[in-house]
Amino acid sequence: MKIAQIAPLYESCPPKGYGGTERVVSYLTEELVALGHDVTLFASGDSVTAARLVAPCPRSIRLAGTGADGLAYHAIMFHEVLERIDEFDVLHFHTDYLHFPSFERDAAKTVTTMHGRLDVPMMGEILDTFAMMPLVSISNSQRLPVPGANFVRTIYHGLPSNAGEAGNGEGGYLAFVGRISPEKRPDRAFAIAKGAGVPLHVAAKIDPVDREYYDRKIAHLFDDPIVTFVGEIGDDRKGSFFGGARALVFPIDWPEPFGLVMIEAMAMGTPTIAFRHGSVEEIIEDGITGFVVDNVAQAIAAVAKLPQLDRAAIRRRFEERFSIRRTAENYVSLYRKLHLGVLAA
Repeated sequence: MKIAQIAPLYESCPPKGYGGTERVVSYLTEELVALGHDVTLFASGDSVTAARLVAPCPRSIRLAGTGADGLAYHAIMFHEVLERIDEFDVLHFHTDYLHFPSFERDAAKTVTTMHGRLDVPMMGEILDTFAMMPLVSISNSQRLPVPGANFVRTIYHGLPSNAGEAGNGEGGYLAFVGRISPEKRPDRAFAIAKGAGVPLHVAAKIDPVDREYYDRKIAHLFDDPIVTFVGEIGDDRKGSFFGGARALVFPIDWPEPFGLVMIEAMAMGTPTIAFRHGSVEEIIEDGITGFVVDNVAQAIAAVAKLPQLDRAAIRRRFEERFSIRRTAENYVSLYRKLHLGVLAA
């Protein structure tokens, strides 16, 4: 098939550091090429891909600095896609709802994966207004705030099977990976490590919007010698980081739509101790690939139970449930139905 993948422009594909959506788009694009499809990736110019790259901006918006106008670059990209629309069998968007007004007349040729939370103001109104746009959810729980939206499939994210060999947790630390932000609750990760008496390694970025939260609530916690701040890490370091961890702690306080770090840990055979929010119970099998908990006390108790889990079995469950090949094949099945005009929820 001739497929257009349209990525957000905030990070490159794949990202140089933190960046969930663009990483997912990159993995999917490369796997579709490996399966023999003719793929064009619309993404920032510093992206690296085996597909044909069309770049409306030379660098990812975050790395380009304060002078980059994200909306302007996305408008340019959508214009370019429209100019070339007849070249493709399907247009796969990952740009939230930004493209809806430009492509509503071509909705039957599009599919949009919703990567973010949907319990936000105006989301229901947006999805009702553009009800002609076929949507993919990344978990069933993600759909709950907008039950009437035009979702045609839930397709879980996947990772390459060659992401690395399963680790044995030889580092002995707990890992926190993500943004330093209120909804990710790094403070809970500190409390879990402290209560369990286990070192905590924090691989995270601090966005400008979260700087005040970091300064007021989190910065002083790094004074504790039990904590090591690693900073942002790219794909070249993730395997060893996750593989060396005793467990990933995922102490979220929001309806996480998917949580890519959980399957990144799983790919290394590393269990996850996760709070029961959003997609967590769809991703983590309690007592098999980790533990699902409701509070810090339960998380501390779960640390003591980690030796009960088989890291080789965790890696096998990743292969069975979250390989990028499985994800890509699910999308191809959807694309074919879209192309044949037989798409239905």
